[in-house]
Amino acid sequence: MEKPKKSRRKKLILWLGIDLTVAAIVILLLHHAPARYRPATPPPDDPNGRRVHPYISHELMPTLYNNSQDRKPFEIEVDEESLNEAIAQARWREESGGIRLFSPAIAFAPGRVVLMATADIEGADFVVTVEIHPQILDDGRLNLIVESVKIGIIPITWAAKKLARDKYREQVEAGGIDLEDWRTRIAASLLNEESFEPVFPVDDKWVRLTGIDIVQGRLAARLVQVPKPKH
Repeated sequence: MEKPKKSRRKKLILWLGIDLTVAAIVILLLHHAPARYRPATPPPDDPNGRRVHPYISHELMPTLYNNSQDRKPFEIEVDEESLNEAIAQARWREESGGIRLFSPAIAFAPGRVVLMATADIEGADFVVTVEIHPQILDDGRLNLIVESVKIGIIPITWAAKKLARDKYREQVEAGGIDLEDWRTRIAASLLNEESFEPVFPVDDKWVRLTGIDIVQGRLAARLVQVPKPKH
């Protein structure tokens, strides 16, 4: 009778060891930070209270505004490093459902925009990574395809997309959302895989995105002025 007891004890110890090992591996994978996640360090507080980085206010926005006044097609380039410096200066933070997001960063990879941020969940920090593939369809509409969602190195794409899609549909059914607003259309594309006409306001003008090229560290968008959309 003694041997079976010892045998069962050994099996329990073995399975406990396996469970602990698996748990340790999962924890390590969840806490893994992608090599490309390098959020810029926020600069010291500006004594004048400015939160808009010169790259946005003196380069991107003037280029976009000045070119949108003309009917000629134009191109605007976005540099990954400069954009992340601007994001850091804005000191962006968001909290929802007990989850606090902070230290965001963006990476441009061939054909992809990679969004990353640290999520504080009940005192534990995890890096969340979302990979988006912007695709202009044959009819000129834009679709923002979420190809991957990860916590650490663990993929949660299917569950994250289902949850996001359900939440979006709940908001739409509840009403109070302007479905024609360009920001809502971006959200619908990301959350519900709905393509849309990529037409956006630039002050008193409107521009249409006609092409987009993404390479390592840089995004180039081709745009042209168009009449204000009629809803």
